[in-house]
Amino acid sequence: MKLKKIFREIAIGMTVLFILSNIISYLRKPDLSSEQLPPVTVTLLDGSLYTLKRGKPVLLHFWATWCRVCQIEASNIETLSKEYEVLTVAVNSGENAAVNAYMEKNGLHFRVLNDENGSWAKQFHIRVFPTTFIYDAEGKLRFAEVGYTTTAGLLGRLKLIE
Repeated sequence: MKLKKIFREIAIGMTVLFILSNIISYLRKPDLSSEQLPPVTVTLLDGSLYTLKRGKPVLLHFWATWCRVCQIEASNIETLSKEYEVLTVAVNSGENAAVNAYMEKNGLHFRVLNDENGSWAKQFHIRVFPTTFIYDAEGKLRFAEVGYTTTAGLLGRLKLIE
């Protein structure tokens, strides 16, 4: 009987934590001038030219090498990048060599746009790291997440709009 009560309390606590984190994320999300993803063609960290594909969900993730929460969340983004259209933007994280060294040291292979001067972050009104946008197949913003989000949380949101 005592074990059942403990599980119940844990379930209630996790539910409250989930609700509070979503409220905080909603309140901290950037105020975008448009909820439509503009056409994106950029030169990635590896020197390749990349165009974001339409027709499937897109995860646009703003992070920084100096951000502790981003470091914790990086493996979640890595996992999703293997199955979904993911573009990450490393903001104010130094020159390409520094970001490349960070990626190599941490075994990360997702696409990275190095936003050395923060111009992309400014365009998307990013004030908190990490910030993740999830767009549907037509490029309409469906979710904005600020702060740490689990792999399951991001995957669930992507599955909702597939």
